[in-house]
Amino acid sequence: MNAIPPIEAHDRPARLTVGVVGAGRVGPALAASLQLAGHRPVAVSGVSDASVRRAAALLPDVPLVPPAEVLARADLVLLTVPDDALAGLVTGLAATGAVRPGQLLVHTSGRYGTAVLDPATRAGALPLALHPVMTFTGTPVDVQRLAGCSFGVTSPDELRMAAEALVIEMGGEPEWIAESARPLYHAALAIGANHLVTLVAQSLELLRTAGVEAPDRMLGPLLGAALDNALRSGDAALTGPVARGDAGTVAAHVTELRRHAPQSVAGYLAMARTTADRALAHGLLKPELAEDLLGVLSDVATGEASGNPAPRGRPSADDDPEGGPSEDRPSDDGPDHPDDGPADQGPHGGDSR
Repeated sequence: MNAIPPIEAHDRPARLTVGVVGAGRVGPALAASLQLAGHRPVAVSGVSDASVRRAAALLPDVPLVPPAEVLARADLVLLTVPDDALAGLVTGLAATGAVRPGQLLVHTSGRYGTAVLDPATRAGALPLALHPVMTFTGTPVDVQRLAGCSFGVTSPDELRMAAEALVIEMGGEPEWIAESARPLYHAALAIGANHLVTLVAQSLELLRTAGVEAPDRMLGPLLGAALDNALRSGDAALTGPVARGDAGTVAAHVTELRRHAPQSVAGYLAMARTTADRALAHGLLKPELAEDLLGVLSDVATGEASGNPAPRGRPSADDDPEGGPSEDRPSDDGPDHPDDGPADQGPHGGDSR
């Protein structure tokens, strides 16, 4: 691998020409944000109708050209393609001689650090991994949302100052992620954001089935409070029948889900077990009630239980049977990416992940 010359903030060109390979939801927004900081978008690649529309909306008058031409025109190239397409794209660009020595090559994948850029680095490129921790819509509103957005940053030590400077210019907050920690970092974000969308959509669907006319209006305040409490207090914010050890209520839930939404049962059981484990570990769930609860979860998971099994234990006097899922548990204790949706193009011009 070629040695990477150190770049200090004052050595970096005051204005860079910027190219985008992959006009998905992320690339044009980042390029537009860099344009606001004084850099100059000069080329973008994209072949689908959706990509062309996004480029036109966020980067008007910037020409659409093939990926190799993007690299020929730009000092800073944003590789904003799906994770699974990134390695092949980099290898192909390096093999065709499209990579120029001294060129800043930036990918926005949460999964990868800079090792995935090694073929381009050997050709003289300067590798950066800048992952915006935000869900993108593919519209101009994304540019404003970048203000205060965290970025997972990975780069060689020599380029760390340049990487962080680019993030700050886009209004973001750089957060250093070690190369080896990128997959775990990305998994954490997927659990927190992507799975949250699935859970909320499932909850909306079940409420409609239960006859609620405006489930979004019902869930809004509850979920807003739950998210705020969780961010402030972590596991201390756990409430509801699992955290209380109400095994009979949990069994009733599973019975109804099997009747009305059998596709939801597996997810409910998995989350209930995880919630029970965390509540028990943090002293929120009493051990004697945990035994009954986990027994019920095991029974219903294997289809051994029928009807509404009652818990084997007896709730203590200080349990709150009326406490709803939105009750607060006070605590003194105190992020995309989220997946941007399905790719709309092939490996040389798809959506960023």
